Amino acid sequence: MDTVTLDATDRGLIHALRINGRVPFRTVAEVLGVSENTIARRYQRLRSAGLVRVVGVVNGVRLGCTSWTLRVRCTPDAASAIASALAARPDTSYVYLLSGGTEVSCNVQTPTAADRDSLLLDKLPRTNRVTAVSAHLLLRATALPTTWTGPAWLTEQQAHQLRPGPASPATGPVALDQQDRALLEILARDGRAGYAELATMAGSADSTVKRRLDTLRRAGVVTFTADVAPATLGFPTEARLWMSVQPSRLSDVARAMADHPEVSFAAMTTGPSNLVAAVNCRDADDLCRYLTERVAALDAIQSIETAPVIRTFKAAGACIPTTR
Repeated sequence: MDTVTLDATDRGLIHALRINGRVPFRTVAEVLGVSENTIARRYQRLRSAGLVRVVGVVNGVRLGCTSWTLRVRCTPDAASAIASALAARPDTSYVYLLSGGTEVSCNVQTPTAADRDSLLLDKLPRTNRVTAVSAHLLLRATALPTTWTGPAWLTEQQAHQLRPGPASPATGPVALDQQDRALLEILARDGRAGYAELATMAGSADSTVKRRLDTLRRAGVVTFTADVAPATLGFPTEARLWMSVQPSRLSDVARAMADHPEVSFAAMTTGPSNLVAAVNCRDADDLCRYLTERVAALDAIQSIETAPVIRTFKAAGACIPTTR
């Protein structure tokens, strides 16, 4: 990534794209009080520098999938290769190498038990360099990276003007056809791809692609957001937290952590630790303050394991589940 100093317009643009990755630049310009050409140039500058890209994020739950967070412990010489292999899979997202360089953490969405078992019981244990694998079913998320408020820049009134319409209430799993998958794969690489480009790649008409994309968005299958490294926004110290919480107070603690500006992801899980969270801080002192003040104040947390992120191999990513 190139070194770029962000000013108020850049930060406003990034926040706007985090709210709605496909929002017209004209709308962003009106909200920020600058020209549309200025917004287009700023976006191209940030994208070319490798600081920002808009991605189409797939919600596998709406496709009938289950979501898991994996912890893969391995020998130090194999960690990077294993993380790279997991990042290359179409059904993974948020692939991290954690402290000590011997553990890889990632999220995965699987459409069937067979797909889950194939990954956990066959592919990962195939090498003796994997020393342990644990999988935790994500039961309910209370905070998501797409709604992380830590780097917020716009006022609530400005943000309101940018938000897309609400998704429709869930009525059951949505089935994807091959054209849908082609669209989602393109949008995972460039969430702002134009309808003409999408139509060409998917072998369909512009109007058909637009209608189908609108349908998938309203159904909650895909959302569009800016994929930005937290360090770009001033939060270079990242960590994963695994907590054991008193069951009767688990929901309350999960909701409380979702209100912390440091938390970009929080979810109740199965396993010895029943709450997982991703936190983003400005430095080690900030992380220490967060753990000893904010987290320590939640007395229902019985134990906590903290693992700093050493390297991110994949962030929002495609995470398109395999064909059912």
